[in-house]
Amino acid sequence: MSNYNEDEHKQQEQNESVNSYSPLQERLRREQEEENKRRSKKGSGSKAGYFLSGLAGVIIGALLIWLLVPSMSNQLPSSNHSTSTNNDSESTITQTATEVTTDITTAVESVSDAVVGITNMQEVSDFWNQQAATAEAGSGSGVIYKVDNDLAYVITNYHVVEGAKQLEVTLADGQKEEAKLVGSDIWTDLAVVSISSEKVKTVAKFGDSEVLKQGESVIAIGNPLGLDFYGSVTTGVISGTDRSVPVDLNADGTEDWETEVLQTDAAINPGNSGGALINIAGELVGINSMKIAQDTVEGLGFSIPINTVIPIIEELEKNGEVKRPTMGIGLLDLTDVPAFYQQQQLRLPEEVTTGVVVSEVVEGSAAGNAGVEQYDVIVEMGGQKVENAIDLRQYLYNETDIGDNITIKVYRQGELMELNLTLTEGTSV
Repeated sequence: MSNYNEDEHKQQEQNESVNSYSPLQERLRREQEEENKRRSKKGSGSKAGYFLSGLAGVIIGALLIWLLVPSMSNQLPSSNHSTSTNNDSESTITQTATEVTTDITTAVESVSDAVVGITNMQEVSDFWNQQAATAEAGSGSGVIYKVDNDLAYVITNYHVVEGAKQLEVTLADGQKEEAKLVGSDIWTDLAVVSISSEKVKTVAKFGDSEVLKQGESVIAIGNPLGLDFYGSVTTGVISGTDRSVPVDLNADGTEDWETEVLQTDAAINPGNSGGALINIAGELVGINSMKIAQDTVEGLGFSIPINTVIPIIEELEKNGEVKRPTMGIGLLDLTDVPAFYQQQQLRLPEEVTTGVVVSEVVEGSAAGNAGVEQYDVIVEMGGQKVENAIDLRQYLYNETDIGDNITIKVYRQGELMELNLTLTEGTSV
């Protein structure tokens, strides 16, 4: 009875204690009891679930690390990584060595070593020592075209070697050779010099200037403005194949001759004179000779056709000069004679306005033997009209030979006469 009463008493105390909770405290107490019951159920379950869950997490983590680490290796702060980054940044600029070969480069390579520099050394007076000394007076270009035993022959221009006391040739490799003048011709502006053939490696090959066409590509090789620009190459086309350029040979202000030339727009400047004009096959088709230097002129260069050059240099090799037929007279264009003298001294008909006045006659010459007199006015030679001295020279040098008989028509004191003369050998008209 006592035990029963004691338990009943405890239950009554608990009920009284519960009854003493507020509604909020009662609700929280019940929630706590329910949470404790849930935890006790989980704790009483198998521990295998926890083990499997942990194992799966470890495996998944290992796989993620295995996949991600290689891709992140370049971003790791290590010394090797730093070196690799520096090397990559230093090699960002790349260079490609491409050797370009074209028809032009091939042509230039085949002949460029045959183009040389020529230095004209002349005697000058030393003001202080009152003695003569040899100094450089100018320079130009030349082309090696022939090797014969121990000598090599070089084409150049007459005006490049004119007045030289000594000549010096500079080869493509910079070596210098003493040169000797073989011969020169003022009328064609051509000359030949010779040097030792010991160091000569290349000889130019002649082409045919007669087959050149307008618009055909050509290449000029020479030393513009001196040897500092040795072996310069310029390209262009043939602008004209049949051009005549008047030239003043004795610097007296009067045109003495008309040179037959090739016209090209390849740049030809002072110092290029005597250099090579080649076609795309590397063949020598011209010798560069002159350039019209005016502010209003662009791309107008000239070259002596190689077909004109060949017979001249052959004769220069053989004789040292070009032997031409001569009449033995001095010339003066009628257009240069004042009208007063044409009427009073020469007594020409009014319709005669062109011709060549004989200013002098060499005794014993072809003209002297034929009866030509001073102040005769030549108006016709060999059936061709003569209007000036250039016409006369071109007919004489291009159409006749030494020993030919020709008929000329002259006005003498207003009367037209015919005279026959036999041409002789000489270097002047």
